[in-house]
Amino acid sequence: MTPLVSRSGGPGRGTGRRGLVALLCGALAAGGLAAAGVATLAPGAAFASSHREAPLISGTPQYDNTDLYAFVSPDKPDTTTIVANWIPFEEPAGGPNFYTFADDAQYDIHVDNNGDAHDDLIFRYTFKTHTKNRNTFLYNTGAVKSLDDPNLNITQTYDLELLRLKHDRVVYRTKLADDVPAAPSNVGKASMPDYAKLRSQAVYKTAGGGTTFAGQADDPFFADLRVFDLLYGGNLSEVGNDTLKGYNVNTIALQVPTALIRESAGQPVVGVWSTTQRRNAQGYYTQVSRLGNPLVNEVVNPQKDKDRFNASQPAYDGQFLKNVTNPELPKLIEQIYKIKAPSEPRNDLVDVFLKGVKGLNQPPNVRPSEMLRLNTSIKPSMHPKRLGVLDGDNAGFPNGRRLTDDVVDEALQVMEGSLVGMKNNLGDGVDKNDQNFEKYFPYVAEPTSGSRGPLAKGTTAGTDVRSQLGDALQPAGSGSGSGNTVLIAASAASGAAGILLLGTAVAWWRRRIQRPY
Repeated sequence: MTPLVSRSGGPGRGTGRRGLVALLCGALAAGGLAAAGVATLAPGAAFASSHREAPLISGTPQYDNTDLYAFVSPDKPDTTTIVANWIPFEEPAGGPNFYTFADDAQYDIHVDNNGDAHDDLIFRYTFKTHTKNRNTFLYNTGAVKSLDDPNLNITQTYDLELLRLKHDRVVYRTKLADDVPAAPSNVGKASMPDYAKLRSQAVYKTAGGGTTFAGQADDPFFADLRVFDLLYGGNLSEVGNDTLKGYNVNTIALQVPTALIRESAGQPVVGVWSTTQRRNAQGYYTQVSRLGNPLVNEVVNPQKDKDRFNASQPAYDGQFLKNVTNPELPKLIEQIYKIKAPSEPRNDLVDVFLKGVKGLNQPPNVRPSEMLRLNTSIKPSMHPKRLGVLDGDNAGFPNGRRLTDDVVDEALQVMEGSLVGMKNNLGDGVDKNDQNFEKYFPYVAEPTSGSRGPLAKGTTAGTDVRSQLGDALQPAGSGSGSGNTVLIAASAASGAAGILLLGTAVAWWRRRIQRPY
């Protein structure tokens, strides 16, 4: 089978990235790539994990859960780390109102430790925003050197609770962390000269032996989303670029002893999903976002089910079963590229998305439901492979999800039948994140700085821009020697205009005194 984007590594080796071009040319020659067909493929094949995945939640980004990860901690294998992200496509320089968690939301991480599709544990985060000086528009009023720096005008703190449930009712509640500071948005190098220090101060040890972090981070999801532009520009001129490069998200990371969340050593598989509840005008909380496996609400659920899925619970996922057993995406790929879709019903996808793979991460007596399932007894890989289980690395997706797992390529290959003997190399041409992940908790990369742009004209890194102000402000194409003259002339003109304006105002005031009517 010819790959959509072929690979030089991983299972089912292909003929190189030129395979995609050859495939498109073949489809064109066969008359299989009509303009209407391309338009049909575009929305169906766009993988954005859970960035703006449903109509309602796309209008309220503070509550939009973008990604979920769960993995055995590589540096502490007796613990499990869960990372959940919110607020898609954060522009680093997007001030003066930078990115905060919502004060009227409950950000929940759910754990099902017996496979019955009901949560046994909930880790609940609730945030509160604090403003020191309401008479300024600034997020920070000077350089910020610590989380309690008076210059950090807008801050957030949060509480973390652990809820134990039985038959969907809370039977036990305890506070694991109280009034913990969250890491701020990374405004820029002048405002936050040592952001790594601020992040380290936001890592907090909880009661019960856990560790928590909340704050801004680089978006760890990597993919080429420009499929929306008529299949990568209509001629593949845009393929293979990480569209999420340079964007940030708000991250909640939690590391807990594995013994706290699993049912027992004999039943080590846990199911994990995250939700957002928003408080309404009556003071009640309503679920508005939900995320387990990546890509489900993008390319598995059709438009009519997306908002309902975000408001639903795993126990009621039977209503979405046909979306999994009879998926749309393989049919679209067959229509455009003439790659035969696997036979239906797709019971192999039921295992991946609803039950877990038998013998790997499927709990006994499992009730089919959509969540990220992790076998906590499988030790971390010394050398993780980006295609996880598909490439023989059982510590990776779909056994949980690590930050480095290439879930777009994995999902495409599984959709096209990798688990039923139809090996392929499909992918989007983006194999890793633009920033390296950290080796220690919270593992996500630091957020991109708001001052990441090019320096002003006429300046170099480490110099005082004031000494170069004349050159920096000169018009493009002007002579390099005239900068100071232009600046002085402009300053003189401004001063003269100011004096003239002041004189006019005084004359007007005198006339008003003489003729008050």
